[in-house]
Amino acid sequence: MTVRPDHPGPGQESVWSYPRPAIAERCSRHIRIVHRGRIIADTMASIRTLETSHPPSYYIPLPDIMPGALQPSTRRSFCEWKGDAAYFDLVVDGARLRNVAWSYPDPGPDFRVLRNHVAFYAGALDECFVDGERAIPQPGAFYGGWITSHVAGPFKGMPGSRFW
Repeated sequence: MTVRPDHPGPGQESVWSYPRPAIAERCSRHIRIVHRGRIIADTMASIRTLETSHPPSYYIPLPDIMPGALQPSTRRSFCEWKGDAAYFDLVVDGARLRNVAWSYPDPGPDFRVLRNHVAFYAGALDECFVDGERAIPQPGAFYGGWITSHVAGPFKGMPGSRFW
């Protein structure tokens, strides 16, 4: 299947110019997560991962996440570049969201910067913001990217994108 990338507008990055294999880079955008009226995370020191056809995933430093809100899950997965992922449930005011966040406790050599950082699935949470703009979750139940006006697609996870 031939993919036709959207033309990026002013101030946009095309996800089709992101590398494969993926990379991780420091990000100074203001990342904020709100759920059930509580600020779950608030940082200007995230790490974003970039991979061809995917909107960025934002990894938040543990000290910038609400203390006690994350509880380890039994779910695990593997990324060929980042390594073994561990998942977390989010517990806020007695309500539990299962497997809503993940991290890489011992990431691969090119992703050591992700250690002690956690990423969240935007679709499970009430509000996720990048520089004050509400993010839209990347399509597909597996993917954790956040779509904002800063990125041009199309994005992996849409119907028909399985083999991109």
